[in-house]
Amino acid sequence: MTSPTAADTKRRGRRRISEDRNQLEPSPRPVSKDDERRCRPMEQLLSLDPMHWVALHGYWVIAVVVGLESMGLPLPGETVLIGAAALSGGSSGELSIIWVILAAVTGAIVGDSIGYWVGRRVGLRLLVRHGARIGLNEGRLKLGQYLFARHGGTIVFAGRFVPMLRVTTALLAGVNRMPWSRFLVFNAAGASVWATLVGSAAYALGSTVSHVSGPVGIGLLAFALVFMAGGFVFFRRNEAEFLAKAEQALPGPLRTNLRAPVSAA
Repeated sequence: MTSPTAADTKRRGRRRISEDRNQLEPSPRPVSKDDERRCRPMEQLLSLDPMHWVALHGYWVIAVVVGLESMGLPLPGETVLIGAAALSGGSSGELSIIWVILAAVTGAIVGDSIGYWVGRRVGLRLLVRHGARIGLNEGRLKLGQYLFARHGGTIVFAGRFVPMLRVTTALLAGVNRMPWSRFLVFNAAGASVWATLVGSAAYALGSTVSHVSGPVGIGLLAFALVFMAGGFVFFRRNEAEFLAKAEQALPGPLRTNLRAPVSAA
């Protein structure tokens, strides 16, 4: 027999060390039901699909997401409403379309109200101090007050149906000191009509809404972008005239009194 070489000796030594280490390491513990229960909230938290949350927790998720979007956060409030309404129109019957609409209306009214008061208490002061850095000088701030004093109800109501304005209208109404009672009336009306129309349409389409929501959403976004671009061009061309009307209706320095609403003749 030939004597083992140095390489064979090293190889046998490594194998023996590996076997001893495996014996020292404990075997993996089977996953218990308690472990699965503790991991479930983290899995839910990591899920970015809002409809997953709606299916798990129901109506309050609709109200919270719509409310946060109305406060100014870029969240898919309308998408959640459409998905929940379509889910209520399916065969499972997990949700009621009436409660889906009421949850969206409640979230929109509460969220817009919070956004309004944030804009009124904080937004105006920030714009007075730093607005000039982004082109919002005193004249343009006064123009905003003039437009909301004359057309605030229309802006608040119509803004609920435009994706980009839906996020900012309440803040702008507060910044421009639209009277609270007037804001509340038009905000509630816009939220009710919006939730009823969108929810009812999604409920009627049922499961087929997933096939049309994408193209419809893209079409609405394109329309909103074209509308806002056209509005911007129109404003720039007629800015001097608008500023003159605002100055005539609201003469003197910019009104920053937080207690008194702005009114234009």
